Amino acid sequence: MLFLVAALMLLGVVLGTVAHAPLDFTVVAAVAIAAWLGVFALRERHARRRGPSH
Repeated sequence: MLFLVAALMLLGVVLGTVAHAPLDFTVVAAVAIAAWLGVFALRERHARRRGPSH
């Protein structure tokens, strides 16, 4: 429960920061985060298919 409260507080701080940031910066940051998450997901999928022996 404490983790949930902390996560919601952090989300509020981040959203407050984004509200004051220029739109161009917000879009670039969102694209960078999405690309990073996509690369991470592909690497995880590839690692699971190879199995623990490699």
